[in-house]
Amino acid sequence: MTFAHWLPFAIASAILVAIPGPTVLLVVSYALGHGRRYALATTAGVALGDFTAMTASMLGLGVVLAASATLFTALKWVGAAYLIYLGVKLWRAPVGEGDAPDTSETRTGRIFAHAYAVTALNPKSIIFFVAFVPQFIDPHMAMTPQIVVFEATFLVLATLNAIAYALLAAAARKVVRSPRVQRAINRTGGTLLIGAGLFAAAWRKSVA
Repeated sequence: MTFAHWLPFAIASAILVAIPGPTVLLVVSYALGHGRRYALATTAGVALGDFTAMTASMLGLGVVLAASATLFTALKWVGAAYLIYLGVKLWRAPVGEGDAPDTSETRTGRIFAHAYAVTALNPKSIIFFVAFVPQFIDPHMAMTPQIVVFEATFLVLATLNAIAYALLAAAARKVVRSPRVQRAINRTGGTLLIGAGLFAAAWRKSVA
């Protein structure tokens, strides 16, 4: 694979991951509410979720979901319900007073699992990868090496993007001390997550 062949994919991927979505929102919310340690746990969950969705797509799960309305609908509702659950939980999350730590969720394993589920259980991501990656595949070259390079490129860019959001939000947390401001942030984030869940539930499989 030449650099000229790889560069358009890298640019398109960088633009895509820079657009805030539910996973970035989750990273920012945990960074503001819990600090850098928990934000990085969220980032790791996002990275593994992207890897799962992209690998599943490349193995043909995306084709199955595109062909089966039942499977697509089932996974769509699972992902949408989980987003709404997280939104409600974030809306109701308690806030700390002054410099007191927020202990509403202190298990990094649970946070990691949340981020993983939000990212991996998104049928739109799986379908998207099936539609997106083939646009850059050269049919005259071996397919497997191209897929490996493209998947690695996307995952690195997505992970770096999530880390950047996490670190910026964690730094902002040092300034955001007011419980009133923290509550407003939690409720705004919760509302957006609920909205993302409702949007995912309403999203319909496109017909070719």
